[in-house]
Amino acid sequence: MPEINGPHEGGSEPDYRFTLANERTFLAWLRTALGLLAGGVAVHQLVPDPSALSTVLAGLCVVLAAVLAASAYPRWRQVQTAMRAGRPLPKSGMLILLTAGILAITLTAAALVIFS
Repeated sequence: MPEINGPHEGGSEPDYRFTLANERTFLAWLRTALGLLAGGVAVHQLVPDPSALSTVLAGLCVVLAAVLAASAYPRWRQVQTAMRAGRPLPKSGMLILLTAGILAITLTAAALVIFS
């Protein structure tokens, strides 16, 4: 089988439903990143009497948003290329990272509520 270098080159055209599902997943990662970014900005701008915890909370939201936004396109490309080549879909460590990030944000927010 010839080498496939990109999401639109070589191999066979995947079923459009799978291509569109991959695109929806990509957009969901971006929506999640935008939501986290908005949350981080809101915490930074709207929390009265900001504390170290609110700064950490805002920072966690913004950093996780950046990681998600930066990894969304490479993930879309990997999946699209694998589908085109007829290979198994690649595994993603982003699910664990996102889960751990949301847990850290949740625990920081809980601490902010309890200690303020």
